[in-house]
Amino acid sequence: MQVLNPNRKIIHIDMDAFYASVEQMDNPLLRGKPVAVGGSENRGVVAAASYEARKFGVRSALSGVLAKKYCPELIFVKPRFDRYKEISNIIRKIFHEYTDLVEPLSLDEAYLDVTKNKKGNPSASLLAQEIRLRILSETGLTASAGISVNKFVAKIASDYNKPNGQKTVSPDEVISFLEDLPIRKFYGVGKVTTEKMYQLGIFTGVDLKSKPLNFLEKNFGKSGTFYFNVVRGIHNSEVKADRITKSVAAEHTFEVNLSSEIFMMEKLESIAIGLEKRLKKYNVAGKTVTLKIKYSDFSQQTRSKTLPYFISDKGLILEIVEELLFQERMKDSVRLLGISLSNLNTEEKKFLVVQLKFAF
Repeated sequence: MQVLNPNRKIIHIDMDAFYASVEQMDNPLLRGKPVAVGGSENRGVVAAASYEARKFGVRSALSGVLAKKYCPELIFVKPRFDRYKEISNIIRKIFHEYTDLVEPLSLDEAYLDVTKNKKGNPSASLLAQEIRLRILSETGLTASAGISVNKFVAKIASDYNKPNGQKTVSPDEVISFLEDLPIRKFYGVGKVTTEKMYQLGIFTGVDLKSKPLNFLEKNFGKSGTFYFNVVRGIHNSEVKADRITKSVAAEHTFEVNLSSEIFMMEKLESIAIGLEKRLKKYNVAGKTVTLKIKYSDFSQQTRSKTLPYFISDKGLILEIVEELLFQERMKDSVRLLGISLSNLNTEEKKFLVVQLKFAF
């Protein structure tokens, strides 16, 4: 039987409104104002929102139209991913001064395992504080942190004192912390699952803990075992510095909806060129080509084909994409197209990815 391991020291670092904060830092005219990165008042979706915008209910994945409705003073800016990556690289270098066990989840967040660390500091809380000060000093941006015995609890804790704060959940606090936690705050429990749990009388961690394993497996399948363990503080996933890339993708949202497959092929050719560049950058190839289609009503469809050999050339990718595009008629005009390549040859192509370490 698995048990809670009180000896691990994991930190989850999460930058505060990263994309929006970068834009406000680089452009003083945006400071203190509601900012949305990505989208527009007529189209697209918000990629990130400043804290000033979040007060009005603006958040990532919200349509630009709704965002502008919620916050009439909202300022839309185009994302600059090269700039975000530049700053992310600075942050990751800081992480590696403390530990080699750094596992990035995205440009703006990562796990660090500091059970052992390069500073020889037994306190993960002090290390997290020091790292956050280093980030502020070297980038001008704030970060928040969660510190605990595993990745699951650390991830939840990092959201508690945002922005520019941190929360430590020590080994003897883990169980009570999880029992008091609203079920909607459990990492990995989405909106649909939350509603289902409410219907089953599960509103907090203590409610979840009261349910036997067979009950959870019956209602949530394999996820039931996960819920049964994490509410007891059991989550033994390691911070992994080697993460294998599982897919590479490129997509584009159009200002004007497309209604002709001929126009779509023109756009897909451009997308395939971008995808080929990414494949060359990562030095990988794949067997499964997937075409992603998002219609004007925001419904989404994917069509895939798996080959018996690896490909990475845009010409070969486009041949499969064209076949998938004309596989069936479009049901509506199209607002987004994307191409991804998966089933990669990553068994031989493992990428070094930074991981983080901390102490309590």
